[in-house]
Amino acid sequence: MKKRILFILFSLFTIISLASCTNKKNYFKLWNDCNSLNVLKDYVADVTNKKSKNYIPVEDRIATFDMDGTFVGELYPTYFEYNLLEYRVLDDPTYKDKAPADVVETATNIREFVRNNVALPDHFDMKHAYAAAKAYSGMTLKEFDTYVKDYARKDVNGFEGMTYAESFYKPMLEVFKFLEAYDFTYYVVSGSDRFICRALVDSLGIEPNRVIGMDVVLKSTEQDTDGVSYTMKSNEKLIRTDELIIKNLKTNKVKQIAQEIGKVPVLSFGNSGGDSAMHNYCMSNEKYKTATFMLVADDAEDDYANLDKAAKLKDEWIKSGYNVISMKDDFKTIYGDKVKKTKFVFN
Repeated sequence: MKKRILFILFSLFTIISLASCTNKKNYFKLWNDCNSLNVLKDYVADVTNKKSKNYIPVEDRIATFDMDGTFVGELYPTYFEYNLLEYRVLDDPTYKDKAPADVVETATNIREFVRNNVALPDHFDMKHAYAAAKAYSGMTLKEFDTYVKDYARKDVNGFEGMTYAESFYKPMLEVFKFLEAYDFTYYVVSGSDRFICRALVDSLGIEPNRVIGMDVVLKSTEQDTDGVSYTMKSNEKLIRTDELIIKNLKTNKVKQIAQEIGKVPVLSFGNSGGDSAMHNYCMSNEKYKTATFMLVADDAEDDYANLDKAAKLKDEWIKSGYNVISMKDDFKTIYGDKVKKTKFVFN
């Protein structure tokens, strides 16, 4: 009888021990021992500890992530969606002769910036948004998703061993896994087109309803009036129009988080001034302890970086109360050891 009791107690102890070790797994194999990572791990340990005064219930463990430059490469010379528009308008044989003049001008601005270092016009983010709305107008959502994924299979210019679809910062993917283990729900909140973002993160298993981005008006294929007056039929599909709803940058990110998530985040990750409003909104959370992180692109050996700009941004982010992640100092690798930076090739 005593042996049986001892066996039962030993079994229970083993089960409890294994359960307690579950979240002690080393999630961060691609990070160096650094302040930013220690801050993140200490924060999560604190707010998920039921005995802590800073405990956050599971339903309120909300994290927001910018996409480009935060966990997807801002690949030289510019954003994926800029590269995609340049290809669509100037190289795609199915469209390049059909693009309106203003759309061609915008795509040419991108090409001149890439190839000749000609500065982009002021407020180019909005100019691009309007042009992109027109360039993909008429595509069904499935057609657009396929178009984005097909382009993303191309090899990344300026690197070898990587396609655009694979151009994730691998250390940041470990952050996703870590937060999942501690029951955080994370959202992608990007200035890029929502459906481009969905196509790119699909391989990561991020559900479409956790992606917020730039939006255009949608309509059904036979719709000839507003959506309130028209009843879509079962054989119709949704298509993109050329009408822009919102460019999801700066305070627009905050508005979209409030409308679509309905809760103030407790964690926020970004890499640029376009993410500061989102971070500040997170820090305004009056109910829970928060933490914000900014990546600084300061690795000129494994990626393309403006070191002077990176140094200034680092100082700016620290003064703003954000935790700084140095891609050079904090990451063991960016895209993986098989990926190598090469010369950018002009076709």
